[in-house]
Amino acid sequence: MKQSKEAPVSNFRIPGQRGPRMNQVVEKPKEGKKTVVRLFKYFADEKLMILGLLAVVILVVSCSVYAPSLQSNAIDKLSEGAFNQLPRVLVMMIVVYAICSVGTLLQSLLSAHLSQRIVKKMREDLFDKIVNLPIKYLDNHPHGDIMSRMTNDVENISNTVSQSLSSLVSGILTVIGTVGIMVWYCKELALLSCITVILTIGATKYLSRAMRKFFRKRQVLLGNLNATVEEMVVGYKTVTAYNKQEAAINEFINTSDKLTKTGIIAEILGGSMGPVMNVINNIGFVIIAAFGGYFAINGIISIGVISAFIIYAKQFGRPINELAQLYGQIQTAIAGAERVFAIMDEPSEDKSGTENMSQSKGVVTFRNVNFSYEPGKQVLSNFNLEVKAGQKVALVGATGSGKTTVVNLLMRFYDIDSGEILIDGVNIKDIASDELRKSTAIVLQDTVLFSDSIRNNLKYSNLEATDKEMEEAARMSNCHPMINRLSEGYDTKLTESGYNLSEGQRQLLSIGRAFLANPKILILDEATSSVDTRTEKHIQDAMVNLMKNRTSLIIAHRLSTIQDADLIVVLDKGHIVEMGNHEALLKKKGNYYDLYMTQFAGNSI
Repeated sequence: MKQSKEAPVSNFRIPGQRGPRMNQVVEKPKEGKKTVVRLFKYFADEKLMILGLLAVVILVVSCSVYAPSLQSNAIDKLSEGAFNQLPRVLVMMIVVYAICSVGTLLQSLLSAHLSQRIVKKMREDLFDKIVNLPIKYLDNHPHGDIMSRMTNDVENISNTVSQSLSSLVSGILTVIGTVGIMVWYCKELALLSCITVILTIGATKYLSRAMRKFFRKRQVLLGNLNATVEEMVVGYKTVTAYNKQEAAINEFINTSDKLTKTGIIAEILGGSMGPVMNVINNIGFVIIAAFGGYFAINGIISIGVISAFIIYAKQFGRPINELAQLYGQIQTAIAGAERVFAIMDEPSEDKSGTENMSQSKGVVTFRNVNFSYEPGKQVLSNFNLEVKAGQKVALVGATGSGKTTVVNLLMRFYDIDSGEILIDGVNIKDIASDELRKSTAIVLQDTVLFSDSIRNNLKYSNLEATDKEMEEAARMSNCHPMINRLSEGYDTKLTESGYNLSEGQRQLLSIGRAFLANPKILILDEATSSVDTRTEKHIQDAMVNLMKNRTSLIIAHRLSTIQDADLIVVLDKGHIVEMGNHEALLKKKGNYYDLYMTQFAGNSI
């Protein structure tokens, strides 16, 4: 079992992991300013909530900055013996701290609400774009990467809005307010307090760099470990069949040992941030206590001011440390937004067209069609074919000969390089894609069913169909008896991709779905290639019913399924090399004859 050399790095936080979010791998955006400006457009509809959040943040910061002054005042009253004035100061302290607590709760609620509303709009826009992307884009981009942008990247943005936005504003205002109060009380002591700020910034920078290195390495090793386990689970039968359990265990232990060693160092570094900050804060307290006492003895400040300075010094260092930590999270979120916007900026599928197919007979014509998926690699060359209304035409040939490409072009999944594709003499470019696909049904080799009831899966092709029409389609496709044998009949819930049914049962349901669509043109793409012979007979009977009075294009490797086709088209490297019915092509003893003899007589070409 081969281990991946480089596993993808996750951006999530491991539960129970220590350290202030330093484990995250910081992604840096390529066009940060442009992305931020675009991201803030999503805030435009939430102006009232943003203003409310800012008001609450200002209130909380004001209370947190004002509270130590009240404490200082209370201590001075005690030292002066003015006990009669103390209750009023204490009541004010209680009120201020209560307002601060309620404001902090409200700040969290508003931040969470704001982030979810913005992310909801972003997810809707992204999903709307994804479902309208050209098939070409989805074919050429890893599906896991697209899903990651919808989940991980958008989630990073959500976390940043909910956690970092208010913290960023609050941190900046707290630093400004705290510095202002400290300078107002005593410039000299305020300047001495800045020594701890320098130490905090230096320690944070050094530890952050070391932590990021080891947390990144740990995430890579974790990805490798997950890949090893996934390979073992997915390929368990193969591992067991070749007695490779011991090798799999050794590979797992090897990766696990590396992960453990790296994890220990990462945890030590992550856990050291708190104690280091405490040491720096304690140094600050010593400086304030020593010099504050000296200033108090000389009458420059009061004892209460020393107490206030100790709190302000802690209050001053905390937001600076948080702002340093927020930088990485914000950068990662902007990079994620950039990836999301990259998909949104992709051109949507061209679905334009004014012609409709309501009176279509189903005559399909390919005229001088040339097509290539990549420039310079021709797939179809000067392809010409006419399929008459109601005719059953089979496309055969070796893998890569262009059979499936013919279907992709007919469905407007891809645009041709040159030539024309006509339906009843109308160029398909002039037919709206929705109209074209509504009049066409496809039964694929890899059946796609959804995690829903059989009823809804059948009606997926025609939501307006009645239950009577649905049952009739099921009878015609030979799946009605199978459905009735299930405990809940048509209301039976299918698991993901319908894996609680056999391959043949899923294929019969897909044929029933195509029946219910009542298409003018039918496409069968390797519809029986992955089932046994007995199941193939049931599916074949269902397909015969489905193809009656419809123009049918059949792609098949099993030549037994297309011997009764009206026309068999043999493709080779994007060219039509033979055409005719089964008997005529066998008499020619050309490409079709070679394919037939290979399958049924066991001869080699």
